[in-house]
Amino acid sequence: MKFLHTSDWHLGRAFHRVNLLGAQAAFVDHLVETVREREVDAVLVAGDVYDRAVPPLPAVDLYDRALHRLADLGVPTVMISGNHDSARRLGVGAGLIDRAGIHLRTDPAGCADPVVLADVHGEVALYGLPYLEPALVKDEFGAEKVSHEAVLDAAMDRIRADLATRPPGTRSIVLAHAFVTGGQASDSERDITVGGVEAVPASVFDGVDYAALGHLHGCQTINERVRYSGSPLAYSFSEVHHRKTMWLIELGAQGEIAGAERIATPVPRALARLRGRLDDLLDDPAHTVHEDAWVEATLTDAVRPDDPMARLAVRFPHTLSLAFDPEGREEEDGASYAQRLRGRSDQQIAEDFVAHVRGGGHANEAERAVLQGAFDDVRADDSRQETHR
Repeated sequence: MKFLHTSDWHLGRAFHRVNLLGAQAAFVDHLVETVREREVDAVLVAGDVYDRAVPPLPAVDLYDRALHRLADLGVPTVMISGNHDSARRLGVGAGLIDRAGIHLRTDPAGCADPVVLADVHGEVALYGLPYLEPALVKDEFGAEKVSHEAVLDAAMDRIRADLATRPPGTRSIVLAHAFVTGGQASDSERDITVGGVEAVPASVFDGVDYAALGHLHGCQTINERVRYSGSPLAYSFSEVHHRKTMWLIELGAQGEIAGAERIATPVPRALARLRGRLDDLLDDPAHTVHEDAWVEATLTDAVRPDDPMARLAVRFPHTLSLAFDPEGREEEDGASYAQRLRGRSDQQIAEDFVAHVRGGGHANEAERAVLQGAFDDVRADDSRQETHR
């Protein structure tokens, strides 16, 4: 049985203010054509369908057209909500849409209610495990503590218990939206740290034949049975070296991974990160290949050049981001505010602020705990408010 594993569509998202809806529509076209040409048995969408809880109407329209086209093919689609989605909004009409073969799994309480498909070798149970905000689902799952690992463990226990009641030899797939240890992050994913810990071990998914993951935007293999498809488009310059793909997974008769092929997705425009003095960037023939790319340029001139963006645009008309890092300047003093924050969590930034305002000395253990508790509470409260809107 063949499954097309994708995730993190982020419909409605822009790239440095460039509207990506056309590129996202081209991806949907490619997805539908791949399903048809490769005779895919089911499509798996592992969360972050939209980029925000209340998406713009053109994004909703594209999503609607995508579901209609998949339903018209008669190929089942299993889709979960991610941390960017509003689970309640995405799940509206799930019971009705289910009749068309589009199976939305947005309610954590239903994680052990699988979509069951069958082939000549028997049944395959597909479990949809939506993004779990630990503070909101701890009681639902009876988890021992408020953490991603604890709630995922508890949810997977339910899934394994249901699987144990099914006919011997039933194969299994789980869709999940989480940060698994060993995965490589990029700048475009939203921080989901809880209690100072965001990653969960791959062993959480033991007992199922394949875990189709979403959240991280780079296509990657944690192990043979645990994989991220990544996002179909690049959403930050940190993804400049990503090859955007979907996984075509073939599940064998005994639940073995009989095939795992990366299917490339359409690239609307290449990305390039250029660094150097302005005159060098404008004159170096090595950069000819980047002239039609979306460009992030970091200028290292000792003195800031006049009108640098306009001059860059003559050669690189799709320059979207410009930064300055003068040669010979001390790293900390020379780095921009954005550069100093890049790659740092909210917790780390807050601890740095504590050290700054007291004139030295790091936040102690008690202060770190207070800060982390505050971040956890705010995120949980945001989720509660979204749930009740």
